[in-house]
Parts: sequence; C-alpha cells; structure tokens
Amino acid sequence: MSDEQRNTVWRFAIIFIIILIGFGAVLGKIIYVQTVEREEWLKVADKQVPTNRPIKAARGNILDCNGRLLATSMPQYYVYMDTRVPALHEKNGALFHAYIDSLALDLATVVGERTQTEYKTRIVNAYLRGEKRLKVCDHRINYLQRQALEQNVLIKKGKYKSGIFFEDQHRRIKPYGILASRTIGGIYGEGGGGNSGLEKGFDTELRGEDGMSSVQKIGGRYESVTVEEAKDGLDVLTTIDANLQDIVENALLAKTTQLEAKWGCCILMETQTGYIRAIANLDRDEDGKYYEAQNHAVQRVEPGSTFKTIALVAALDDGKIDIDDTVSVTSAPWKYFTVKHTDAHKMDTVLTVRSALAASSNIALAKIITRCYEGSAKKFVRRIEKMGLMDSVYCEIPGADKVRIDIPKDTVTLSKMSYGYSVELSPMQILMFYNAIANNGRMMRPMLVTAIQQNGENVKTFRPQVVKSSICSKGTLRDIRSALHDVVWDRLGTASRHPWSGAKAQSELVHIAGKTGTAQLYIPRQGYSGSHHRITFVGYFPEENPRYTCICMIEDPHGAYDAGKDCGSTVRIIAEKTMAYTGCYIWKKGERVLEKR
Repeated sequence: MSDEQRNTVWRFAIIFIIILIGFGAVLGKIIYVQTVEREEWLKVADKQVPTNRPIKAARGNILDCNGRLLATSMPQYYVYMDTRVPALHEKNGALFHAYIDSLALDLATVVGERTQTEYKTRIVNAYLRGEKRLKVCDHRINYLQRQALEQNVLIKKGKYKSGIFFEDQHRRIKPYGILASRTIGGIYGEGGGGNSGLEKGFDTELRGEDGMSSVQKIGGRYESVTVEEAKDGLDVLTTIDANLQDIVENALLAKTTQLEAKWGCCILMETQTGYIRAIANLDRDEDGKYYEAQNHAVQRVEPGSTFKTIALVAALDDGKIDIDDTVSVTSAPWKYFTVKHTDAHKMDTVLTVRSALAASSNIALAKIITRCYEGSAKKFVRRIEKMGLMDSVYCEIPGADKVRIDIPKDTVTLSKMSYGYSVELSPMQILMFYNAIANNGRMMRPMLVTAIQQNGENVKTFRPQVVKSSICSKGTLRDIRSALHDVVWDRLGTASRHPWSGAKAQSELVHIAGKTGTAQLYIPRQGYSGSHHRITFVGYFPEENPRYTCICMIEDPHGAYDAGKDCGSTVRIIAEKTMAYTGCYIWKKGERVLEKR
C-alpha cells in the first residue's frame, strides 16, 4: 500500500471516529435529558402548551312576523389594559408618558365614568404596580363607544404596544320593552341558555355553537389564533305582529288599570291558521303598576261560563237536546241534591237552550246537562275528548298546562261542570275551542313560530296544523254559532248593549259573536268567594267571515265590574282597531263591505 493510500485510510478513520464521538455525545445528551432533566423539561413543555379559549357564538334573534326584532343580542365590551407590555416600558416609558393624557381624555369623553384626572391616576398607579389585567372601565361599553376609543392614537398602535384590549359580552335586549315579553321569555344571566318562553322552547336553535381560539407564542409574541369558528345561533320567526301586539297590550293595560285587577291576559289568534298575532300577560305589582311576569295564557284556571258552550256542543252533538228545547229558570236558587245553583241575572221564566246560553243561566245549564247525562257522566267527558280540546300538544311555550276535565264521580259535580267549575283550562285552550267554532268546526293548533331562519333564509318551516278536522256536526255548529250571536246581539245577551252598561261587545264597525264567563275565585281555607271573581269574554270577528278570535281574561277586578262590559268591551276595542290596521273592510257606495284578502 502506498503512502498516499495509507493517508486516505487514516483520514476516513479519523472522520468516522469524529462522527462516532459526535453521535455518542448526542445520544448521551438525549439519555441525560430523558432521565436526569426529564421533569424540568416537562414543566417547560407544559408552559408552551397553547391555551384554548372558547369563542362565544352570538345568540339568534327572535322576530315578529314582519321581521322586526323582538329579542336580540347586543355586543358590549369590557376594556382592559396590560400595563406590563414591553413597548410601554422602553426608553423609560416614553410611549406611555407621551400618550397617557390623550388616553385619559378620550376615556373621560367617550365613557364618562370618571374625569380625565381620575382615569390618568388609575392607569398610572396600575402601571407602576405592573398590573397585568387592569379593568379600565367599571361597566361595559357599547359598540359605538368601542369604535370611538379605537380612534385614540395609543390604542391604534395595537394591544402589544398600547396594552389595551377589549373582551366582548353579548347582552340580551328586547327593543319593544314588555311587548309580549313573557312569551318571548328570558335567558340565564348574560349569554346563558333560555329559561322561559320561546327563548327556552327554541334554545337549541338560538344558542348556536361556540368556537375555539388558542393563545400561542408566535415570533416572540402571544397571538390568539382561531382554531374553530363559532357558529352563530339561528333566528326564530314568530307569528306575532308587533302592531297588533301593541293594540292588544294597550287595551288590556287600560282595562286592568281601571279595574285594579290582580292580572289580565289577552290573546289574538288568526282564525284560519291558528297563528297567535298578539299575546299579553300583565301582573300588578305592589305599586299598582303592570308588567309581564307570568304566562297566564298557558296556565289553567276554572273557566266559568265560557265552558257552557263546550257543554252544550256535547249535548247537541250527542242528540240529547235541540237548540229550541225549553228549560224553566227561577229567581230563587235551584237545589240539586246538596248544591244550590243560582243565576247572576235572576228571573222566573222559560228559556230556550239558545237563550239560556245568551243569558248565561247557571240554573238552565245545570238542569240541561244533568238531564242529558245523569248516570252517564263518562259519556259527557268522552264527547268533549272527541272534540280535540284535550290534546296535549297545543303550543310551543314550555311548561304549558294540560286541560283537566276529569270524569265526575257524582252527578252533583257534573251539574257544576256544566257552567265551568270542577274543570280547568288555560285561556289558550279556551281560545282554541272558540276559534274552531269560528273556523267552521276545524280546530287549529295555536302557533307562535312559523320558521327558523339563517341570514334571512328559512332553514325550517312550520305549517298550520289541524288538531281536529271537525269538532262537531254541521248542524250543531250552526246552532251554537246562532246562540253565540245572541250573546252579543240579543236583548238577553250578557255582552249585548244595555242602557246602564254601555255597548259591551256590540260594535257599529264590526260584528262580534262570543261568550262571557264569570267564575268565583277559590280562596284557600275559605272556599269560593262571592266577592272575588275571574271575568272573561271570548269571541270572533267579523262574524260574517271570521278572521280573528280573541280572549280577554281578568283576575280579581275591583269596584263595579261585569264580564260583558269590561272584557267584552276590551275585545270590541281590539276588534275595531285590528280591522282598521289589517284593512279587512273597504267602503263601496257608502257601505262597509268585507274584503277578502
């Protein structure tokens, strides 16, 4: 082997040895790190794990039938400052001291919680202490205020130089105030899920899906990186018409205030579709003011005389009576076993079934129903069940009460059921039944929502739903409608015009048919009270071709009150204003003509 060859071999050997030594050193370091320094490096690694933070999805809007906002989420912001950012401390804090006065001035001008001096003192003290998360403003600011602050010279430099950053919170607001507030519902806290009304019923659609961001160190700085975008909630399009809601709520407020009532409820339904165009629930507080507290529309109560129509439909449809059959009534109470039945409007006469309903005679109804179903009370309840009234699915409000109409154990209970005691229905269920009468026997499900929308486009649609195609025969329907006409237009009618009580439900602008109801309130440990009542009127209009059905129920009114005069006149006012707003009437040659729209 030549000298040159030997030198080449030695060079390769030396290189190999160097590589081997280097590999050994690296391997040794790896082993050392994985054993001796393992715990220390794991702690470092933990500090480098990105911090995940949720991105809150914006809650969807609740809209009226014309797209107007009934509930929406308004962004608001907390203003914070990290006084430790390096840029504020470079060159002895030159940047901080150059702009602290202008920052304090803008805060005082835009937010106004403090004076310029107070803001400056607050921020300077935090700067000297090295606060990481100074809450610059005590309260949240709105979007316009944020935009104004972002024009400040220091803030414009970004959060890594100014230290200023904003954290958003979404506040739920109702632009129309108390308008249908209890039906719209509420949410838990700020940004929480729905706890009542439509907010709760459609919480899944409204809440959306939160996203995720990760705080990571990029280029020596911590940046918030979006990992998953938030999916904002969908919008709920309701059947409520804000203008009709205003009409209904003002009419109810005027009457409950006048009567100093405990509470009042009023619902306006579109006859052919079952759409609820307005729903008002007003409770009286200790100061005598009214606000939306409970959803009385879906809470069951003893309905009083509005149940007489249901009882007569059952008896007529079973062929037990004819609308022109007669029954005698007396001014003295009628005793039936252990119970005495009395009439508010006392008279000694003979009434037809038709006029018995118009005059709302308890004695007449008790005699008719006991005569028809004595010994077969079960058949009476079963007939009512067949009408569809006891179907449990009837509206979208969570927690709505079901009808309670139990089979009576004795005939005495049956006699009281005939005029609305020992049974319980909500105002919504009473309205649903009378709406079926107005709708040629077809019972519609009361509906509050027509669509779920995203960016104004329907992603899910809810169509009008028929609960029962016909609640009774055509003959029964014709007879009961004629009797409900007499309630308002016959001289005996409890909602007709009388010299001492005014127009009641009679209107010169629109024909209304319906029924009054008065029920004594049950006082715990005292029994039924003769001086505390629940008064009601439920009716439909225009009678010739019904477009709307409306119920007004008032609890525990004071002073001189009457179901026809007070609840009847409230429905009349609503009917007249509704017809004017919707333009259902047109004038031709001096006559009012119903226009089919």
